[in-house]
Amino acid sequence: MAEGEAKSAAVEATAAPAPSAGFGRGFLFGLWYVAGLSTDLKPGRLARFEILGEPVLLGRDRTGRVYALRDICPHRAAPLSAGQLTRDQTGAETVQCSYHGWMFRTGDGVCSRIPSLVDEQAFDTERIRVRSYPTAESQGLVWIFMAEGPNAPGPDGPPPLFEGVCGGHPKLVERMDFDAHVDHAVAGLMDPAHGPYVHQQWWWRSAASQHEKTKAFEPRDLGFAMVRHAPSRNSRAYRILGGAPATEISFRLPGLRWEHVVVGTRQVLALTCLIPIDANRTRILQVIWSDHPVFSLLKPFIRAGVRRFLAQDGGMVHLQNEGLAYDPPLIWIDDADRQAKWYQQLKRAWIAARAAGRPFVNPIEAALLRWRS
Repeated sequence: MAEGEAKSAAVEATAAPAPSAGFGRGFLFGLWYVAGLSTDLKPGRLARFEILGEPVLLGRDRTGRVYALRDICPHRAAPLSAGQLTRDQTGAETVQCSYHGWMFRTGDGVCSRIPSLVDEQAFDTERIRVRSYPTAESQGLVWIFMAEGPNAPGPDGPPPLFEGVCGGHPKLVERMDFDAHVDHAVAGLMDPAHGPYVHQQWWWRSAASQHEKTKAFEPRDLGFAMVRHAPSRNSRAYRILGGAPATEISFRLPGLRWEHVVVGTRQVLALTCLIPIDANRTRILQVIWSDHPVFSLLKPFIRAGVRRFLAQDGGMVHLQNEGLAYDPPLIWIDDADRQAKWYQQLKRAWIAARAAGRPFVNPIEAALLRWRS
């Protein structure tokens, strides 16, 4: 193999940079991320995403299976998502690059054909491949497993599920891109004290409605949870559910927050996914499942409320960036900032465990936290 060919073949063998455990820097690898919705992927179409700073082609083959490939042709770096789906000489489904027609199997990323080769040029095309990512699909979501590199260990199980709750397709979906590193997005997501200031509206709460709150927390798989409790009396939006709602809020690495509300025999499950696009952008994907009739009756109003919340958080992110541009030290206090501090502990523990090749041990301990909001 010639030198240029060797470089092309070795592109996907290059290891990813070591992740940084510092706050506001680096990404978490070796975890399942939500890439998008099942409805985002149509059979026979190619979609380009960026996740953890990596270009990813996501598609659905003609059998309905979801696949993911690195969206860079190793020949001349054209995006494979600009190509087309076709079949090679064996009948296998492939993505054909739009630049020179190189064909890569959707199942494993192996190059199966280079049209410019002539018969007497013996060349093992299967020595070239693009990176293929493990994928999964459940509850209307598409998941992708992001390892440190193509030779790093794959997933040891399926993506996290909230089984037995409000099955089927989501009732409501909203998404928005924030100009923030995922760590700052997580800190904002798990911040209980900003609500009366950032989210002031009659149907939620105001600065004047603040009062002391006490919540019990316990460790959970790859995260922690605020154990089931009655919503705070100044969280007026819960009243539309009627009855006596009880909610549990849990967080799990890399950036997944579930809120499970039970009202009698009815349920609402809200999942907020923080998807790192690159070092400076994070996608917020809000997904709600429910069997409560309020979502059929008041869906336009609920959607408007969710959009309002996201827009308010986005506005605060832009303000915060004005200060973060000067890289100031940040002050974290107990108990209001404890969840953000727990996230930083989880991040450091996960990176250390992956680097040492040992099982992850959750560093979070049960605690009773108090704050005013």
